[in-house]
Amino acid sequence: MTKKVDTTAIKFNQACIIGFTVLGFVLNQPLLVLFVGLVLLIGTILPNAGLFKQVYQQLLKPNGLLKANVIDDDPEPHQFAQGVGSLFLLAGSAALLLFDNAGVGWALAWTVIVLAGVNLFLNFCTGCFVYYQLDRAGLMPHPGAEGK
Repeated sequence: MTKKVDTTAIKFNQACIIGFTVLGFVLNQPLLVLFVGLVLLIGTILPNAGLFKQVYQQLLKPNGLLKANVIDDDPEPHQFAQGVGSLFLLAGSAALLLFDNAGVGWALAWTVIVLAGVNLFLNFCTGCFVYYQLDRAGLMPHPGAEGK
């Protein structure tokens, strides 16, 4: 079975990550970083429940504001990348909100901003690259693949 990915949904997700996280930095609002981290966490655990994906699916795509670009691709590396981004943003939020460490908190947030930007503008997903390297080394679990 061929797996499909809507690259427009991924690009919209990246644009939202960048926009909200940069806004959090500019306004010095760590709660925006926490918000994005939680959105990504939910979207990683329940891919169809992610807020940014829902805005795209329910509002932007049906109203013709964005057009789907569905390609043959494995969604797992993208989910992995989103999960890593979520961990960075949640750790950054903790540094900002709980440990009063702006240097670490904003560095983690800006790491996500830069990597999302590389993916959005240069079409290179660093998290996907890491996923494939880990998979190549036999370090990625594949649920349900035990009986194959």
